[in-house]
Amino acid sequence: MNHLFMAALALLLSVPQCAGVYAQPAAEQKEDTGEENLAAVEVSPAKVAIRQSINSYVAAFNQADAKALAAHWTENGEMTTPAGRTIVGRLQLEADFADYFSELEGAKLEIIETEIVLISPSAAIETGTARVLVPAQEPRETDYEAVHVKTVAGWKIDNVSEQQAPAAPPSHHQQLRSLEWMIGTWVDQDDDVSVETNCRWTPNRNFLVRSFQVIINDQIDFEGTQVIGWDPSRNAIRSWLFDSDGGFGVGHWTQDDSRWVVRTLSVLPDGRQGSSTHVYEQVDDQTLRFRVIGRQIDGELMPNIDPITITRISDTRIPGTGVPE
Repeated sequence: MNHLFMAALALLLSVPQCAGVYAQPAAEQKEDTGEENLAAVEVSPAKVAIRQSINSYVAAFNQADAKALAAHWTENGEMTTPAGRTIVGRLQLEADFADYFSELEGAKLEIIETEIVLISPSAAIETGTARVLVPAQEPRETDYEAVHVKTVAGWKIDNVSEQQAPAAPPSHHQQLRSLEWMIGTWVDQDDDVSVETNCRWTPNRNFLVRSFQVIINDQIDFEGTQVIGWDPSRNAIRSWLFDSDGGFGVGHWTQDDSRWVVRTLSVLPDGRQGSSTHVYEQVDDQTLRFRVIGRQIDGELMPNIDPITITRISDTRIPGTGVPE
C-alpha cells in the first residue's frame, strides 16, 4: 500500500403576551468556581435561596398554578413582554397567568444559560433565555432579565423584562441529509496499515466534518480533515480538505442513485496541482465502496485507484433513524 494509495483512501473520507414566557431553570445549576480540581468554595447563601425560589417558580408554572406563581412576585412587581405590554401588580399577574394557562394547556417552561449576579445583599439580577414548550407547537424563546429583591417573606421577583430571542442562523442541514449515511467511524486495514475515517456533524448541523488517519505499524503516518457543506452561491455540496503534509483541495459533490461522484482539485505540498474524480458507492448500511479515476498531476495522467471496500465499525446515529445521537 503506497503513500498515494493511502492518501486517496483517506479522502473517502417566539411568545404570548403574558408572564407565561418567564421560565426558570428546572434544575439547580452548579456554581462556577473558576478553577478545576480545587476544593469547593463556599456557595453564597443568597444565591442558594434565589435558586430555590426559581425552582419553586418552575414547579408552580408547570402545575398551571396561577396563584402560587404570582406569589413569587412582590406586591407591585412588573413584567414587560417582548410586545411592550406591562403587567403591574401581583393580582394582575395572577389574572394573566390564569388566562395564559386556560389558553395554552400543558405549557411547560425551561431556561437555558441562567446567571445570577448579586448587586447588593438584598438585590440580584438574573439573566437567561426562557423557552416555552406547548404540545404540538414549536418552542418559543425569549431573552430576559429579572430583578430579585429580599423581603421579609424571602426573595421575590420585582421586575422582569423580555425581548424576542435572536432568530436562529440559517441551517443547511436539509441540503446535506442525503450524506448522513457517512456519519460514524470507517476502517480499511491490512496487516501493517490501517486507514480510519471518522465523520460527524458540527453542533449546528451546517457541516459534516471528516477526520482521517493513516496508521503504519501503530504510528500515525498521515492525517487530515475534510469539511463538507452546502454552497448557497452555487446551489451545490462542496468540500474542503487539508492534510498533515501541507496539501489541500476542494471538491464538488453530485449524486447518481446510490453513488456520489466528487470532482476534486488539489494543491500538493510542493506546489504541483492535481485533479481527480472520487466515486463513493454505498453497498449497504455498513459498507462503502470507493475508487478514484481520472487522476492527474500537473497535466500528467496517473493510474486509477481500483475499488476499495471500507467498513463502518462505529455508528453514532440513533438506530433505525439515521439521525445523530
